[in-house]
Amino acid sequence: MDRVMKITRRECLFALISALVVVVCVCIGVTMNLTTSADENFDHMGLRTFCMFTVNSNILAAAAMAMVIPYTMDGLRTHNYYLPRWVVDLVYAGVTAVGLTFLVSLCILAPVKGFMLIFSGSRFFLHAVCPILAVVAFCFFMSQKVLKFWDSLFALIPVLIYAVLYFIMVVVVGEENGGWNDFYGFVTRVPWWVSVITLLPMSLLIANGIRLLHNRSSNRRKNEETKFFTETFAGADVRKIVAAMARSRSSAKMLDIVVPTRIITILIEHSGTDCTLEEASQIYLKEYLECSSVMNLDKFWI
Repeated sequence: MDRVMKITRRECLFALISALVVVVCVCIGVTMNLTTSADENFDHMGLRTFCMFTVNSNILAAAAMAMVIPYTMDGLRTHNYYLPRWVVDLVYAGVTAVGLTFLVSLCILAPVKGFMLIFSGSRFFLHAVCPILAVVAFCFFMSQKVLKFWDSLFALIPVLIYAVLYFIMVVVVGEENGGWNDFYGFVTRVPWWVSVITLLPMSLLIANGIRLLHNRSSNRRKNEETKFFTETFAGADVRKIVAAMARSRSSAKMLDIVVPTRIITILIEHSGTDCTLEEASQIYLKEYLECSSVMNLDKFWI
């Protein structure tokens, strides 16, 4: 049982570190753009940097990763790492957006403008470090839930919103009327419909590629847990195991008690017991409180 908790704690710790690094690096990259008044190679600096998909996609990814931080900190404290569905969906959308940023930078911008230019300065953080780390963290350290194909369509919403906004500001409004110039060349260098039929399928491909990696990691984790519980606890007395688990956790100094229902559920499923989750949870809570009371009493007399 400790082995499973150690793996979960390690995954939680890596998720926390990755999220913190992404948030910090995005802050550094965006700050560098804001404090640069002019760049001979990029004319969208200062406040105009918020016109760029690169900046907006990284901000979205950083905001999503920031939502992960409190849950990972609580997971380390309670040994119960869990991300709500809405957080997973938000991170998925952010990771898809920065995944598109990375591939466009690598496959389109870098060959045209040069790799050193595209991946130096603030672009080192926004084109490379943050996108790569965000994808890796999401696929391997936040893979508790299996994603469906429909989730990949949801993940494309930020990309679609920016595409519509870009078209309106460049084509409908126009630079001469206070809109944007076609800084990506998606309208002036090629027909706009070519950009649409190229970038949207690419975005969907990226979203589903990330989804497959994420699900593969999730399924591998579940298979390893299933194998471990089946080999270790088949036919075992779940009530005694849950009580022992509670005693081992009662020494932790926590303000609240967290019953590890996910682990208990897996344990029940692979032990062949007639014990229910409700009964096992009550056993855990009772044993935890009794052990904690004894420990506190001992400390009082000492």
